[in-house]
Formats: sequence, C-alpha cells, structure tokens
Amino acid sequence: MSAIRGARERARDEIVAAIKEEARRQLARDGAAKLSLRAVARELGMVSSALYRYFPSRDELLTALIVDAYDAVGARAEAALAAAGPADPAARWAAVCGAVREWALDHPHEYALIYGSPVPGYQAPEATIEPAGRVALALVAIARDAHAAGQLKELPVQPAPVLCTDLERLTAEHALGLPAPVAAALVASWAQLFGLIGFELFGQFNNVVEAREAFFAHSVRGLAHQIGIADPEAAPAGS
Repeated sequence: MSAIRGARERARDEIVAAIKEEARRQLARDGAAKLSLRAVARELGMVSSALYRYFPSRDELLTALIVDAYDAVGARAEAALAAAGPADPAARWAAVCGAVREWALDHPHEYALIYGSPVPGYQAPEATIEPAGRVALALVAIARDAHAAGQLKELPVQPAPVLCTDLERLTAEHALGLPAPVAAALVASWAQLFGLIGFELFGQFNNVVEAREAFFAHSVRGLAHQIGIADPEAAPAGS
C-alpha cells in the first residue's frame, strides 16, 4: 500500500467515525426516526453531497450504526464468556447476561436503536443478521457446553409439535446436539433477558423494583434454571 493511499484511507476512516459519532448524538437527542443526513452534514460543517459519498442514504447510515451496536454488545458478551472460564455454566450464564445489561446501561440510545421500537420506513438488510446473533450465540455456547459435559438437567416440558420445524432448524444451524426442550427454553430465555433489560432501561420498573441489580441477578438465575442449568446458590430440596 502506498503512503498516499494509506493516508487517504485513514482520512476516510476518520470522517466515517466523525459522521457516526454525530449521528449517535442525534439519536440521543431526537431518536432514530428523526435522523437526518443533512443535519449530520450541517453539524460537521460538510455539504450534503460530500456526506453522501460516505453514506448514500439515511438507511445506510442507520445500518452502520445498528451493526456497530450489535457488534459492541456482542463483543462485550463474548469477552465476559471468555473471562468466566469453562467450569461453571451458571457463572458463565450470569457473566454474559450481566455484561449485556452493563453495556445497555452504558449505551441506552444504542440499545434502544437495536432493541427498541422499529424505525419507521427502515428495513434492516442481511448485513445486520450476523452481528445481531452474537449475544444469542454466546448463550447457546453455554448451554451446548453444559449439555456436552452432562451439566444440564432434563427438562420435563416437551415443545408442542407445531414448534418442531423451527426447533429442528435452530438446533441444526446453531445449537448442535441440544434437545428440543432446551432449544425452546433458550429462545424464551434470550427474549426474557432483553425484556428485563428493556423494562429497566425504559422505566417500566419505576415504582415497582428499586433494587434493580439484585433483581436482575435473581432473574438471570431463574433463566439459567429454565434451560436446565442448576443454581449453585439454591438450597437443596428438604433443607
């Protein structure tokens, strides 16, 4: 790579980063539905036609922000999973869920962009699919490893036959070897995790739950139990 080309690419990267940063400020102030390329260009002192060379449309800029957000929360989840070590599936589960919550509290507007209300008129392209799955795959890895090590309890509730097609596809693509009841419980737990975080972030717990962190930890243990991971803090039956 020539020095001139390298300098041009660095300059482009800096401009793209500045555009995204200004767009995130607009998200925080006005919400995703009001994101405007013209407003971003104006705040950066650029003419609109110059900005269009980097992001030809509002939707392309939104997609870039969405992918960045999914990658950021996914990376946080994966780092927590790696740091937790392989031995205790309950601790791994709590670490990943806690990391996702911490990221959401640190980045509420980006969380709202990817897990809040859909942006009117915007349809997410395929480029968002893989980043969007990173947190879910971290949770799947915990269940898969626990199952392989014989650390999952057998779940008593079998999914309804109408769900079999979906569950077979999911286990074939992402959760190799997991029993159908565990796969179904994983999907439910994944949805419930983001429900817990969304309720906290968007104010639905106001005047209901004040000990938010303790309630989250309690709920996360319940979600782990839901997929068959034993809670090491639970008292033995009959104690």
